[in-house]
Amino acid sequence: MSYPRSTPSLPRLAALALLAAAGVQAKTLVYCSEGSPENFTPALNTTGTSFDAARPVYDRLTHFTRGSTQVEPGLAESWTISPDGKTYTFKLRAGVKFHSVTGFTPTRDLNADDVVWSFERQWKPEHPYAKVSGGKYDYFADMGFKDGLVAVEKVDPLTVRITLKAPNVTMLPNLAMDFAAIHSAEYAEALAKANKKEQFDQVPVGTGPFSFITYQKDAVIRYKANKAYWGEKALVDDLVYAITPDATARYSKLKAGECHLSGYPRPADLPEMQKDPALKVTNLPGLNIAYWSFNTQKPPFDKKEVRQAFTMAIDKAAILKEVYLGAGTPAKNLMPPTLWGYNDKVQDWPHDPAKAKELLAKAGVKTPMDVDLWYMPVQRPYNPNAKRMAEMMQADLAKIGVNAKLVTYEWGEYRKRLQQGEHMTGMLGWNGDNGDPDNFFFLHGCDAARPGGQNLSKWCNKPFDERLEKARTLTDNKARAKLYEEMQAIEHEEAPDFKIAHSVVYEVMRKEVTGYKQSPFNTHEFKGVDLK
Repeated sequence: MSYPRSTPSLPRLAALALLAAAGVQAKTLVYCSEGSPENFTPALNTTGTSFDAARPVYDRLTHFTRGSTQVEPGLAESWTISPDGKTYTFKLRAGVKFHSVTGFTPTRDLNADDVVWSFERQWKPEHPYAKVSGGKYDYFADMGFKDGLVAVEKVDPLTVRITLKAPNVTMLPNLAMDFAAIHSAEYAEALAKANKKEQFDQVPVGTGPFSFITYQKDAVIRYKANKAYWGEKALVDDLVYAITPDATARYSKLKAGECHLSGYPRPADLPEMQKDPALKVTNLPGLNIAYWSFNTQKPPFDKKEVRQAFTMAIDKAAILKEVYLGAGTPAKNLMPPTLWGYNDKVQDWPHDPAKAKELLAKAGVKTPMDVDLWYMPVQRPYNPNAKRMAEMMQADLAKIGVNAKLVTYEWGEYRKRLQQGEHMTGMLGWNGDNGDPDNFFFLHGCDAARPGGQNLSKWCNKPFDERLEKARTLTDNKARAKLYEEMQAIEHEEAPDFKIAHSVVYEVMRKEVTGYKQSPFNTHEFKGVDLK
């Protein structure tokens, strides 16, 4: 394993941090990340783990203010919107520099060609990079860009015009999401000429606050501060992601000074962490949802009575107590109550095994019946222990005559198989990306119900989807909220998934970390972060 010159090995980080604080050595910030990225191109990914790994490298046209849901200018310093709400014209910042990597040094600054290239790769099947690295752009499609775009055009070297088929009031926050990262068209062309296209997604070149140095799979990612960055600067010289999937191991590294910051602590460890004078523990109400999806394309889950029965079979209160240890609230709607448009009039399904049995019988389902129950192999901010949760669900289902076989895969494979619809029932969850209710409801939209889409129940309900599409065209949030309240009533009755919990999200860092802001989106950003 290799590290920057300032960090020859992780066990020496505590001493090195002290030296750095004294000005003797370059400052290195180490983040204990929970997993390995699939690659470094956000457009190809759907997991927070992969987004986190790429985020230091890239910028987008719009940004979220660090630690906030507020949209601010990013690579676009300004924009205008046409009166009909269909055309967005972005004025790019001048003088924005791309990073250099081994074998490539940029010869020009960011311009409109890079923006057009980045969107057309995801949109146009004839694009020279469309099929590279698998060529699946699920976020782009699920957020309505694939079918909703008319044109992405270069007006002049620093002006881009994006035209939509219909108004979409979520456009600006959507463009601040990771999938909309802007890449170097010049880098792509250089790799194509060298017959090395596959390198594009593994050795990233962006304009972000840190440049990529190297990645050793399942071990470490190294970045260097981008001294020419146009925005809020990196205050440390080097950034290291120490890939540490086990939560107990991450805690040990924090205590030993082998990493400075970590997410996803075990709820059982929090009291001890909060008492440790060397650590700081922060938390935010999660903009998230943990759910258990029922694949409506696989009988008997095409019948809502069966889905309702499975929902009533599970003891949600027991899960909140044992798995979340109080660091969560029971979920009855897909979106959390902290977002506007939440329908508090919806009454959660009761835990009622006897009624569940009646509904199965009414639907013509004979017991005992066999199902699979997929659970995540990793800890996520919305679900601290999916395996234990699955075991509890398995026991509850047995009480209504259902034999549940527990299934899991490696994290990336798990996501891909779920999105393809291979499961009968499967656990996942969602962290909000942009602070708009649409960013939750699209998970039940018909666009996302396709194979590969993020609607894991593959439930496509016309009344629900019509309201989803209409809400995107409205600028009046009261009118949008009314539609969202109706949609929550529809999805409650149809029960395409069992809504488990909205978690409280905790992060832990050493006392010497300053300037870090916990994100409501559970993203991790390290510009503006220092070590004292």
